[in-house]
Amino acid sequence: MTRHVVLLTNAHEAPAATLIEVLHGAGIAAFVEGIREEEMLAPVVNQDAEARVTVDDAPLAVLYEVIPGADTRELYAVVEHAGAVWPTTPLVACRRSNKGTAALSLRTLDAATLKRLGFRAIADEPAQLPALLRELENRGTTGELRRPVDVETAWLPETLLLPAKTSRSDLRAAFELVASLQFTHAQTNAANAALAGLAPLIKADRWTIYLTSEASGNEAAALEPLAVRGLTTSERAIPEQDWQRALLGHALALSGAESKAAREAVVKTLTIRKREGGRRIIAVPLINGERVMGVLEGVREGTGSRAFTKANLRLLDALALPIASALANSLRVAEAERLSQTDDLTKLHNARYLRQYLLSEVRRARRYSSSVAALFFDLDDFKRVNDAHGHLVGSHVLMEMAGIILSSVRDTDVVARYGGDEFVVVLPESDVEQALLVAERMRQKIERNAFTGGRSLRLQLTASFGVATFPRQAQSPQQLVANADAAMYEAKAAGKNCIRFAANRPAIDREAVAWDEKSSRANEESSASEPQPAPVGDTQSSK
Repeated sequence: MTRHVVLLTNAHEAPAATLIEVLHGAGIAAFVEGIREEEMLAPVVNQDAEARVTVDDAPLAVLYEVIPGADTRELYAVVEHAGAVWPTTPLVACRRSNKGTAALSLRTLDAATLKRLGFRAIADEPAQLPALLRELENRGTTGELRRPVDVETAWLPETLLLPAKTSRSDLRAAFELVASLQFTHAQTNAANAALAGLAPLIKADRWTIYLTSEASGNEAAALEPLAVRGLTTSERAIPEQDWQRALLGHALALSGAESKAAREAVVKTLTIRKREGGRRIIAVPLINGERVMGVLEGVREGTGSRAFTKANLRLLDALALPIASALANSLRVAEAERLSQTDDLTKLHNARYLRQYLLSEVRRARRYSSSVAALFFDLDDFKRVNDAHGHLVGSHVLMEMAGIILSSVRDTDVVARYGGDEFVVVLPESDVEQALLVAERMRQKIERNAFTGGRSLRLQLTASFGVATFPRQAQSPQQLVANADAAMYEAKAAGKNCIRFAANRPAIDREAVAWDEKSSRANEESSASEPQPAPVGDTQSSK
C-alpha cells in the first residue's frame, strides 16, 4: 500500500511547494483538498503517476498548513471537518514560514494553542514532517480518542451507570462524592470522604467501610473496619463501649461487628440486602480489578425502618467502583511512598528518609533547646566477607546486622542504611553520654555475634563508630551526619572496633544553618500547637 497523507488547504491558498516536495522526497503521496465555507471540493490527486493512490486507503495523517495570522474560527472548521471525514486519523498542523515584511506583523499561534484546538502534532518546518509522520505511524496513534459512531452505550455495564431517574440534587451529590475522592491520598481519608458524600444520598443510621485482609482469601476474609459514619440506636446505648469509642474511635470500636450480609457480599461478590435481627442491612462489595478491597455496609435500625430500595441498590453499585478505585489508589500511593523511603535489602529506612527525618528533628531540637545524637558506623573489613564467601552471603550478613541494630535501640530511634555496609542511627532527645551507651551496646553485640550469612557460617565481625550531637558538635542536619562520619573514620584510624566523638567546636556551616533556620521559621506557625516533648532523662541507660 502506498503511504499517503491528505493535505487540507484554504480554497484561496495553494499549498506551499516546499511542503509537497518534502513529502514527495520521503515517498509520501499527498491528496490535496481545498475547503470552502459551504462546499467541500472533491479530493484533487497529485498528478505524479508514482504517487497515485486510491481514496479508500487509510492516510497516515491529515495535514493542514497554518499560515501567519490564521483565523481561529477557520482552524476550528478545519478540525471539525477532519474529524467528520477522517475520525481515526491524526490531524497534524504544519506552520508556513512567516518570511517577508508583511507576515512578520501577523500573529502566530503557538503549539499549545494548536493542540488545544484539536491538532494532534505540530511541525514548525516542512522538513520535520517525515520524522513526525514516522513517529505517529510507529506509535500507532489514532489521534484524539473518539467513540465509534455505531457503538452504543450498551458496552458499559449497567451497574456502572447512575439510575436513569436520578434527581438533580442526587446527581450533584454523587458528582461531589466522586470528585472528593480524587483529592485523597490515604485510605482512611478516602473512606471518610466516601461516607461523607454517601450519607446525604441514601439515609442510614450507620455507614461503614470494612477492608478485607490481604492475606486471607474471600472464603474466610477477615473484615477490619476502616471508617464509620453514624451509629445505630442500640450501639449508642451500650455504655461499656463508650471507652472503646473514646480510645479507639468509632471505626475500631466496631471491630468484629460486621453483619452476615457484609461477609456474604465479600464471598459472593454481590450486593446483598437482608434483614438481620430487626435491622435492615445492605452490603456492597468494593471490587478493584480482581481483588475485593472490602465492603460498604449500610444499616437501618428500628421497627419503622424502611428497607433499602432497588434504586438505592443501583446507586450504590454505581458508586462502589470509584470508591474501590480510590481505596486501591491510596494503597498504591502509600506503598510507593514506603518503598521510596525503605532500603530494599534490610527493610530499614534509606538515606532519603534519613535526610527528611533529620531536618525535621533538628528543627524540633532547636525550637525546644534539646539535643539530637547521630551514630555513624561501618563494618570493619566487610569486603573480605564478600571476597571470601560471595555477595549473597554479604547481603545476608547485612540483614542480620539490621536485626542487631534494632534490638539495641528504642522504638523512637530511627535506623537507616546509609549505603553499602554503613548505617546511621538517630537518637532524639539524647546527649553524648546516652549516645555512648547505645554505641557501646551495639559494638559489643556485633563483636559477640556469630553471623551465619544464610549458610550456617560463623563469621566474626566488628564495627567502628562515630558519634556527633546537635547542637554541641553540629549546627545543621548535614553537618551532624558529616561530623559523625568523620569521627567514624577516626575510629578506623585508631585500630577499628572502637568509638570516637566529633570535635566539640565544629566550624559553623553558616549557609546550612541559615537555610535551616529560614525553613524552621516558615513552619513555626503551623506547628505552634505542637506539645513540648517530655525529657527522656536516663531512658537510654536503662537498656
